[in-house]
Formats: sequence, C-alpha cells, structure tokens
Amino acid sequence: MARFNVVAMGGTFDIIHKGHIALLDGAFSISSKVIIGLTGDELAKRKGKNLRHTYEHRLNTLKKLIDSRFQNKSYVISKLDNDFGPAVIEGDVEALVVSDETAHQGDALNSLRAQRNLGRVDVIVVPMVLAGDGKRISTTRIRNMEIDSDGNML
Repeated sequence: MARFNVVAMGGTFDIIHKGHIALLDGAFSISSKVIIGLTGDELAKRKGKNLRHTYEHRLNTLKKLIDSRFQNKSYVISKLDNDFGPAVIEGDVEALVVSDETAHQGDALNSLRAQRNLGRVDVIVVPMVLAGDGKRISTTRIRNMEIDSDGNML
C-alpha cells in the first residue's frame, strides 16, 4: 500500500537523465498518484534556462518514459507557468517530492498553501544522483558534453 494517495513533483525534463529517473522512482514508489509539473517554455525562459526541446517534445518524451517504466501507475502532467502549479491549489496533495537542491521549495509551497487554508504537505527529498566524478548529474553537464545521461564521463 502506498504511503501517500497523491504527491506532486516538478521539473523541466529537457534532457531526461538518471537524476530525473531517481526523482520519478521516488515519487511513484510512495504514492498512488503523481502530479508532475512540467515547466512551460515561457517559465523556463524567465528562469534563464536554455532549452534544447520545446514543451511538446518534453511532454511526449516524459509520457513515453513514464508509460514504459511505471506501467499502470496513475499520473497527471500539468504545464507549469509558475513554480508550483497544482501543488498549491490541489487540496488532496499530501507530499512534494524534490531533490536536494530544490528541498527549500517545500517551505515556500507550504506557506502558499497556508494562505489558501490548505494543509501542509510533507517534503520528501530524493538524494541527488552523482556522476562518475562524484559531482551531480545535470542537464547542463550533459549539454556541455561532460557526462552522458547515466553520469558516465565523456
């Protein structure tokens, strides 16, 4: 039986890598349903991200990954135009799944939920996945051709 009925998580998922898969594994392993906020192109640009793929491409790639790796799991992908999307307004969200580097978002989310008279969510931190050199795997490092999507040095 799942620990939570509904959890939320988010990301850009421009180049899906081992760290993204760990985050998804973490979310699907503890919940019956996962709400995934997928950063919209406009929000990514406002945050200074240099995207390789459009929202539609990232959405389709993410759906294919989830459907193949997490068969028969319940999920919803929601376009993010702000940092939190449905996690702020969905009363049934019980936890936010984050990486070490985004763990601070849990406090901000709970503050926004309190303003809306919604209950606090648990913050579940999934450890960062490290590459062969002991540094974290990231899309930037993959794009810079330092590592591949599994964290192997290039």
